[in-house]
Amino acid sequence: MLIQPGVMEYEIEAEITHEFLRNRATGHAYGCILASGDRARTLHYEENNQECKDGELILMDFGAEYGNYNADLTRTVPVNGKFTPRQKEVYNACLAVHNHGKKILKPGVLFQDYVKSINEEMEKQLLKIGLITKNDIKNQDPENPAYRKYFYHGVTHYLGIVVHDVGTYMDVVKEGMLFTVEPGIYIEEEKMGIRIENNIWITKTGNVDLFKNIPITVEEIEAAMKK
Repeated sequence: MLIQPGVMEYEIEAEITHEFLRNRATGHAYGCILASGDRARTLHYEENNQECKDGELILMDFGAEYGNYNADLTRTVPVNGKFTPRQKEVYNACLAVHNHGKKILKPGVLFQDYVKSINEEMEKQLLKIGLITKNDIKNQDPENPAYRKYFYHGVTHYLGIVVHDVGTYMDVVKEGMLFTVEPGIYIEEEKMGIRIENNIWITKTGNVDLFKNIPITVEEIEAAMKK
């Protein structure tokens, strides 16, 4: 396993590039993000030039361009192969939001209702792991809700010919559409950023997770990093 303490972010990028080209992809769909430690809180970090250190998490956001279409994946893994108890707690909260999004993203759902449900689940999870309180929620500004301190980007975008493909966010979800589902939790005081992203294809009755075979749970990631 390439990821370990002391490896440079650009070395991981080089391995990803090698695998893309070896499998006949055109290359990267976008400037990939390899952000270890506190750099993971920078949403579009692309310098990829720092050392990955023991005890840190590394957020990896990348995708291949193949046949004129684009993929968009994010995984956050421990540099040393083992999540700390706190890292595991925050990761599982983010994964719960991710799984909630996949569950409700179906044809006929109004997109705005989908986003509202995601945000409600994020609020619930942040409350559960102690990042916000019931008092924070009670006294929040509706235009700037409490969860936004730790989750400050959109959770979904269209995917296809371009990474952020064209589409309306005011309509209902329809069969054949392809979306990302990518919640994140970013904690300045803990120098931690976690994001989990898969690509979801909308079918007639539900959806298909195109990345379902890629390790995503804490246990799956730790097992994969042991090999």
